[in-house]
Amino acid sequence: MNDEKKDQGWTGLKHQFNLSSTQLEAFETYARMLQEWNKKINVTAIEDTQEIILFHFQDSLMLSQYVDFSAIQMIADIGSGGGFPGFPLKILFPHLQLVIIEVNHKKLQFLQAVIDELKLENVQLHDLDWRTFLRHIDLPIELFLARASLQPVELLRIFKMQSPYKQATLVYWASQHWQPDDAVKPYISNDQWYEVGQKRRQYIFFEHKQ
Repeated sequence: MNDEKKDQGWTGLKHQFNLSSTQLEAFETYARMLQEWNKKINVTAIEDTQEIILFHFQDSLMLSQYVDFSAIQMIADIGSGGGFPGFPLKILFPHLQLVIIEVNHKKLQFLQAVIDELKLENVQLHDLDWRTFLRHIDLPIELFLARASLQPVELLRIFKMQSPYKQATLVYWASQHWQPDDAVKPYISNDQWYEVGQKRRQYIFFEHKQ
């Protein structure tokens, strides 16, 4: 990609989400780290700068159009991988306490490097699988985020009676072709369509219904 297209991508991200210069610099550093670390370990299949901006950063931040993050204190990113959507949302909303759940230890090394480089505060890394996390970790998490990790039927364990998180909200990143099965439908409280990079996608909101 030429430098002009790169600049357009960063400028568009800055204007769309009203980023400060410091926040934009954090995203640029994060993108460089993704590309550098990807030469050593498989952090992400997306390496082109413009595609990182669109399909990692913008795709994560678009949720802010449908969620009032100013009213939320703690979020959790399930199967975070390269840090999406948790890190982009943390950069945009520094007040958030972020819990990252990731079992891949090489990716955890990358995530810790990003935390250190960007000096992110109030971020916890948990190297537990989803079921173990639900059984053993009790935190005041209000919003769980699942992007390209587990399937909804597995994620919905969060709403089991013994779960400490059954009153939380879960957001699932879905393609435009995703259709819920009968086991999942009763938990859907809302769905929001959005476009990123000319691709139509949807956020699916799950809640425990009394």
